[in-house]
Amino acid sequence: MGISSISYLSKQNRDMYRTYRSLASGKRINTASDNAAGLAIANKLKTRVGGTNVGISNSKTSQNMLNVADGAIGSVTDSLQRIRELGIQASNGLYSASDRSAIQAEIDQLKESIGGITSQTKFNEMNVLDGSMGSSHVASNADGGGMNIDMPQFSLEGLGIADFDVTSNNFDVSAIDKALEKVSAKRSYLGAAYNGLDHNIAYNTYAAYNLTAAQSRIEDTDYAQGAMDLKKQQVLNTYSIMMQRKMINNADGQVRMMLG
Repeated sequence: MGISSISYLSKQNRDMYRTYRSLASGKRINTASDNAAGLAIANKLKTRVGGTNVGISNSKTSQNMLNVADGAIGSVTDSLQRIRELGIQASNGLYSASDRSAIQAEIDQLKESIGGITSQTKFNEMNVLDGSMGSSHVASNADGGGMNIDMPQFSLEGLGIADFDVTSNNFDVSAIDKALEKVSAKRSYLGAAYNGLDHNIAYNTYAAYNLTAAQSRIEDTDYAQGAMDLKKQQVLNTYSIMMQRKMINNADGQVRMMLG
């Protein structure tokens, strides 16, 4: 009976220690011995949450890149629109060769501006408009997967306007129209990619919230229940100590009777 009581008291002390540790750490599972299966599941959920949050961050960074590209493309569009206006102006038969040369001087300035925008628009030291980036992968999913964004190639050669010259007798304004169509189509594509990232961010945010909630239900301490358990364990521990003392006193009394 004495050995059994001591064993029970030892178990009560271990349970109280686990409860104190759980309340102090805020974690119901602090070691594998607390709940081996629960710890494994919680760790998998934690890994998934971490990957999902990184995916959200990656998506937002890619949106920042698309904003930089969109602003630059807007400037390219404005320059092309002006070149088209000048091309139509130069098509008028009332302009002399010297007049068209003056018009071409402005066109050359605009083409130089387009070339500068294309070569100098960068994000994280990477050029986003000259075609060197190619397909930009956005690791928006928890496993590193995601969408690919085909970045534009807007050099003068890529737009087909490098040789546009209104001083020649056979210049064609339709070359500017084609360049405008190409720029507008790519700008729309990048805008759609931006919206796709918006949807991905919304989904991942919702998924991360639910995954975190699931992890919390498995791993985190229920403070109300923990406080109740601690109170119960303290009462049982006090009762066990009292019983131990009573048993010791009874045994001591029996010994005295035998010796007396």
